[in-house]
Amino acid sequence: MKLQKLAFYSQAQHLAQYGSSLFPEDFEAWRGGPVAPELYALHRGMFLIRPGELVSGDSSALADVERALIDGVCSALGDMTGAELSERTHLESPWLNARKGLAPSAPSNAVITQEAMHSYYLEHPVFA
Repeated sequence: MKLQKLAFYSQAQHLAQYGSSLFPEDFEAWRGGPVAPELYALHRGMFLIRPGELVSGDSSALADVERALIDGVCSALGDMTGAELSERTHLESPWLNARKGLAPSAPSNAVITQEAMHSYYLEHPVFA
């Protein structure tokens, strides 16, 4: 859960700061918070992920500013648990609006649009 939320906030911060996505995958408004299904498929059933275990992608392809942004998100939010990060997303408009008033326990695969993320986190930065 923590990996998903840190990826979500990295995408959100990049959208707000640069007006473009950090990666092309969308997040869906699952009951536990935002989830990128492609990333979920890579780590499903893994409680702890060690370096090199998620073999998709090439972190060396990241630009220095992208790496710095991800490091900033992880520094600002990395001490929070997955549950705490999930609670935070449940208070924010992009997840809430994508779920359109569904009950907290209701399943959903509604996409949290990058436009919604951009506008919300432009006004409410992930970290200062």
